[in-house]
Amino acid sequence: MPDFVTSQGMLLLSVIFGYLLGSIPFGILVTRAMGLGDLRAIGSGNIGATNVLRTGNKRAALATLLLDGGKGAVAVLLARWLVGGEDAAQVAGLAAFLGHIFPIWLGFKGGKGVATFLGLFLALDWRIGLAVAATWLVVALVGRVSSIAALFAAASSGLWILALTNGSLLVLALILTVLIYVRHGENLKRLKAGTEPRIGRKKA
Repeated sequence: MPDFVTSQGMLLLSVIFGYLLGSIPFGILVTRAMGLGDLRAIGSGNIGATNVLRTGNKRAALATLLLDGGKGAVAVLLARWLVGGEDAAQVAGLAAFLGHIFPIWLGFKGGKGVATFLGLFLALDWRIGLAVAATWLVVALVGRVSSIAALFAAASSGLWILALTNGSLLVLALILTVLIYVRHGENLKRLKAGTEPRIGRKKA
């Protein structure tokens, strides 16, 4: 864990800012702007990039991926810049992640947080971010199942942190990994049943 040196007031501001930023449902906004309909009525109903891809519009999916990842990165970078402490950066990143999966604007029913997870780690430590992203990419290319790639990438984050850093990000990584696995509960059931869709398929 990082050393907590930032005042409670500034940490609270970091939490509020990070959460509100993370709560922006870019998947819904992008699909509406491109005339693709209500994302919650498409495919799995999830607001993330994988479900956006099921619309058949790769540009929309890429835009959602970048914007959802950007939420995590911007939360971390602004907290680091404005507040200064790594504790504030981690807290803001966690809050952005929570905002994405539990957005106030959507009745706390949001996405699964994978893109935001990658974005915040790229901002916290680019080595960890790239290693986790590479893990996701390799597993996705081999298995062609987004959920498996996400679960492997999340689980790998702790190992990469232990291998490449002093471990100050480990607690955050463990919390986020647990949340990602919880959010993928339905995916795990479909994987067990052999009905989990592959990348690029439009059906849920």
